[in-house]
Amino acid sequence: MDNIKEGTVPFSISQIGTTCQTYYKIVGNLSSKSPRLVILHGGPGTGHEYLLSFSRLWLDFGIPIVFYDQIGCAASTHLPETAGDETFWQESLFLDELDNLLDFLQLRDGPGYHVLGHSWGARLAAAFATTHPRGLRRLVLASGIASTATGTEGVRILCRQLPSDVQMALNEEEQKGDFDSARFRNAMDVFYRNFFCRVDPFPPKELLPAFKHMSEDKTVRGTVAGPSPLSCTGSFRNWTCIPRLHRIAVPTLLYNGEFDSSHDIAIVPFFEHIPCVRWFTFPNAGHMCHLERPELAAKVFKLVGKFLMQES
Repeated sequence: MDNIKEGTVPFSISQIGTTCQTYYKIVGNLSSKSPRLVILHGGPGTGHEYLLSFSRLWLDFGIPIVFYDQIGCAASTHLPETAGDETFWQESLFLDELDNLLDFLQLRDGPGYHVLGHSWGARLAAAFATTHPRGLRRLVLASGIASTATGTEGVRILCRQLPSDVQMALNEEEQKGDFDSARFRNAMDVFYRNFFCRVDPFPPKELLPAFKHMSEDKTVRGTVAGPSPLSCTGSFRNWTCIPRLHRIAVPTLLYNGEFDSSHDIAIVPFFEHIPCVRWFTFPNAGHMCHLERPELAAKVFKLVGKFLMQES
């Protein structure tokens, strides 16, 4: 694909007295008259690669796209010395990084920019939008959760839909804290295939880099979320955006899948509290709607593209 540019942005973190680097990839022409789309990846601890199919928005709608890897992830600076430091790995760190990226790429002026956050990235995107950031035009919250508590409650609801032996394995191994046991991994494979990415074979090749990043450096995920994929015991265990959602002043699109690991119960607060919002649920889809079937992916990109191209 033409019109691809990669680079890094210096990101100074006063807490540790270090200047780090945020990796970014631009697809399209930032000088276009269309607002640019900044995409925040999930995880925490993955990278932008599994979202690269959103490049279709440049090809089909002429929307320039900025992907980036969050601090501690993928091609950006890693900080293994901060593992377990919950005071460091807070929401403000990630929002400061996003602000820094926007300023470096000069995205606030002219046509401005949109923000799309997927999964964990939707949490950050929602929190960012509550600050009335200059230049923000529209917001897309893809398979996000409005609080850790509602997200965990949704996961528990989904677990109760699994076969009894799978439920037992998840519960017993989680109670023991044995997240590396074959029994727990096999049970999680069932969960992932039902609610995370509903494809066979699983995982699709697009997700392999994400799993690789999280296994090679557990600093971000381990500190922010904790060791369990089913609950949060890390620095975001009490996180919520719900009391701030009324401050989001831009048109907002919510979407998730019918069988999404981001259960409806965690998305309802977005719908109830964001002033200008619409919500679409894709039938027979999981958490990775854009990776599950070509026809489903096309519907995702069409929904997002048309929403971002609206005038008001």
